[in-house]
Amino acid sequence: MRFLKRAFLVAVAGGVATVALLLGMRSWVERRYEDRIYESVAQVPPRPVALVLGAGLWPDGSLTPILADRVATGAELYRKGKVEKLLCSGDNRRVDYNEPQAMKDYAMRLGVPEEDVVLDYAGRRTYDSCYRARAIFGVERVVAVTQRFHTARAVYTCQSLGVDAVAVTANRRIYAAEQVVWKTREYLALALAWWDLNVRHPVPVLGEPEPIEVR
Repeated sequence: MRFLKRAFLVAVAGGVATVALLLGMRSWVERRYEDRIYESVAQVPPRPVALVLGAGLWPDGSLTPILADRVATGAELYRKGKVEKLLCSGDNRRVDYNEPQAMKDYAMRLGVPEEDVVLDYAGRRTYDSCYRARAIFGVERVVAVTQRFHTARAVYTCQSLGVDAVAVTANRRIYAAEQVVWKTREYLALALAWWDLNVRHPVPVLGEPEPIEVR
């Protein structure tokens, strides 16, 4: 009985320590990069490329609301002369799941010329998208386009991988209860990002360089 009590207390203490660590890490990243996060397109300093990060498709191949808002924000950056190109980075591991192409189609419907939309078919997660932006597409300065809960991690990951980044929030609507899931998941995703950037250093799917040409 005494052993079980001690094991329970150890488990509780470990859980509290883990939560404190995750909260502290999130607070640190938010404070460190707060001056690189912009709440509106009008505030964003011009950069050559907008890195529009993937966020999933519905079973019918259409963009989820969160992804549609990212692409719409990227298109607004383009129309207002803040960026010259959109780098749409998403998942295309299956033939029937082409996130970057769906992003491009929507961007073109919003007025972005086809020649100014570049597709990254292996942006399976934020780490991969930021890594490939530099390694494959030769991008050194970007505006990362994502929702507020994700902006600090996106900037942190880009900066750690040699891409000078700012971010703009793509919160163009209220996302209801889903936000709770995303925000909770973000604590664990940030911990994994730290581990990848500082310990594991994984190399994502690469290939031949495809440098983006800008003026």
